Amino acid sequence: MQRAGIPVVVGVLAAALVGLLIYGVVQRGDDTGLDTKVNQGERPAAPGRDVELPLLRGQGRRSLADFDGKVVVLNFWASWCAPCEAEAPALEAVQRHLRRSGGTVLGVTYKDFAADSRGFVRKFGLSYPSLRDDRLDLAPKYGTNKLPETFVLDGRGRIVAISRGQVSEGFLSDAVRRAEATA
Repeated sequence: MQRAGIPVVVGVLAAALVGLLIYGVVQRGDDTGLDTKVNQGERPAAPGRDVELPLLRGQGRRSLADFDGKVVVLNFWASWCAPCEAEAPALEAVQRHLRRSGGTVLGVTYKDFAADSRGFVRKFGLSYPSLRDDRLDLAPKYGTNKLPETFVLDGRGRIVAISRGQVSEGFLSDAVRRAEATA
C-alpha cells in the first residue's frame, strides 16, 4: 500500500513545482509597458524626470528635468558590463553630434562602484555626464534590470526609441534623428 502512494505524492509535488515556476515567470517577467507603447507608435512620457541623482564626477545632483527641451539619450550602464564597453564609442560619437544641437547622452550607472565607473569613463574618454543610481531610484521606473539599456527622449521628454541591449550606431542615429524631428 505504501509503495502505491509514492508515485501520487511525487506527481503532486512535480505539479506544484511546475505551477510555482510558471507563477514566478509570469510575476517576475520584464517590465515592458514602455516597450509596448513605443512599439505601438506612442511616445510615452519619460518616467522619473524629477528624480535627482548624484553626479558621477564632481559635486551636485541632476535630473532629467534639467534637460527639458533637449534630446536626451538615457543610457543605463556599469563598468563590469562587456556590452556597455562595446557600445561606449557609439554613445560618445552621438554625444559629439548632440552637443552641437544642445542635447546630450546622459549615462546612469547601475549597481556599480563609483571608482570603477569613473575608471570606465576615463578608459573610454566619455565626455557626457553620468549619474549614480546607487539606490535604484531611477532604473526600475524604466523596467531596467539588465544592461545596457538605452532610451532616446525627444525635447518634450517623451520616449522615441528603446534598446534593451547593446546599441548600434544605426539605432542611435535613427532614434536621434526621429527625436530631433519633433523638436
